[in-house]
Amino acid sequence: MNKGYLCIVLHAHLPYVHHPEHDSFFEENWLFEAITECYLPLIAMLDRLQQDDIPCRLTLSLSPPLITMLQDELLQGRYLRHLQKLLELAGKEVVRTEGQPGFNELAKRYRGEYLAALNCYQNHYQGDLLAAFAKHYRAGRLELITTAATHGFLPLLNVSEAAVRTQIKVGIDTFKARFGFAPDGFWLPECGFYPGLEAALRDAGVGYFFVDTHGIMDADQSPRHGVYAPLDCGNNVMAFGRDPNCSQQVWSAEQGYPGDPAYREYYRDIGFDLPLDYIAPYILDGDTRINTGIKYHRITGRDAPVKAVYQPEKALETVRRHADDFIGKRQQQIQALSPEMAQTPIIVAPYDAELFGHWWYEGPLWLEQVLRLASQDSSAVETVSCGDYLKRLPVQQQAVPAMSTWGDQGYADFWLNETNDWIYPLLHQASNEMEKLVGDLKTFKVSELQQRALNQALRSLLLAQASDWPFILKSGTTVDYAKKRLTDHLARFNYLHDCIRKNRIDERYLTALEVMDDIFPDIDFRDYHA
Repeated sequence: MNKGYLCIVLHAHLPYVHHPEHDSFFEENWLFEAITECYLPLIAMLDRLQQDDIPCRLTLSLSPPLITMLQDELLQGRYLRHLQKLLELAGKEVVRTEGQPGFNELAKRYRGEYLAALNCYQNHYQGDLLAAFAKHYRAGRLELITTAATHGFLPLLNVSEAAVRTQIKVGIDTFKARFGFAPDGFWLPECGFYPGLEAALRDAGVGYFFVDTHGIMDADQSPRHGVYAPLDCGNNVMAFGRDPNCSQQVWSAEQGYPGDPAYREYYRDIGFDLPLDYIAPYILDGDTRINTGIKYHRITGRDAPVKAVYQPEKALETVRRHADDFIGKRQQQIQALSPEMAQTPIIVAPYDAELFGHWWYEGPLWLEQVLRLASQDSSAVETVSCGDYLKRLPVQQQAVPAMSTWGDQGYADFWLNETNDWIYPLLHQASNEMEKLVGDLKTFKVSELQQRALNQALRSLLLAQASDWPFILKSGTTVDYAKKRLTDHLARFNYLHDCIRKNRIDERYLTALEVMDDIFPDIDFRDYHA
């Protein structure tokens, strides 16, 4: 049987949410939910694979905002408080559901999961999940890569070479400062590529990156092997394309695995189902209903008038069936591709990490089963990283991918539309002013206070450039928060810019901004030059 390579890539990113000025903050729950429901389950999965000595390779992209938040002591303490409240709530649920056998078993299950999460987070890894990922990197099961500084959408920032270059450089520097090495790979935010970006990636030392399927298929030269081999952009930087079949099997609303009726229903949560006076101590302000993470129902089916009780054993059976199906289809692809290719095909399957466990509760179990099946000698599928592949096959066809993203419609529609187009003139103006400021000061010796202000101005600009804000405005979720974050960062930049120009820097206010936006400690404003 012909053998082929499978590269599974999980991209982990959350916007930078850091509010030391408040005792608690709703949007911090994004991080807390991801830790409990995604990152800790993925670490537990890797721990089990290591314990069972399963040979496998998985690629994980960690964004600089996520790296920063995971090692922030304030957020680590708040997460422990959050987890302890979940434990308290699960304990209450065990008591409340005593007369409901199905719900009661699930309540006990949640309590057990939260106890395991607490033990893993507090006792096993002492709150340092990055150390857990580094352990599995050293063990050879995990390839770690990163992305742009604040996940800036590079195709819409490219009016300024300094903006693109700094997003890439600060992202890599942040990763390197934490893990001690520069990553070979780079995740383009939203897989957003435009011709010319490959030069900036080469200058930053990037070896490979990912694009969506049409980025490869519409390249300036027809790809001989489709998306099943990378393209050399002409400068030894390699572009790998997303396999559409892997994408459809997981992401498709109609055919994707996560929509199976046996799986847990994400949208039924006791935070909305139970009386407010009962649930009030476990939601942010005691009044606004939010997800708690305790969910008792399965998807059941679109036409089902009532959601059925979730049955973990049946869900696990479905996980195994879907993992078998996924590996089986990869085997079929490899058998069909191999006779037509002069080299071993690689199937690239990139996903948002938060899908696994948060949106798709069974996702980590499915992924574990996929890796276990692929590790079998008879599987004909070998899991690798793209870095592994390039060490084996360093010479590839030369071509430059087309402008592309993995967003809706495949281009920039989701990040540039009537809901958010007002953002970009403001970002471009601030970027231009930052460049001018750096240029005007390049022959001057700046004081320590001026340097702090210049670095903080650059932090504010980078935070304003995050792709999360236009995404949220388009998706219509926490719109007010996104608008406020964006306008606050721009206002902070404009304030600092004027203070620097006038040489009237208020050190007390500057210190307050440094505390609130405590990210990129080693940033150097001089990098933002024309």
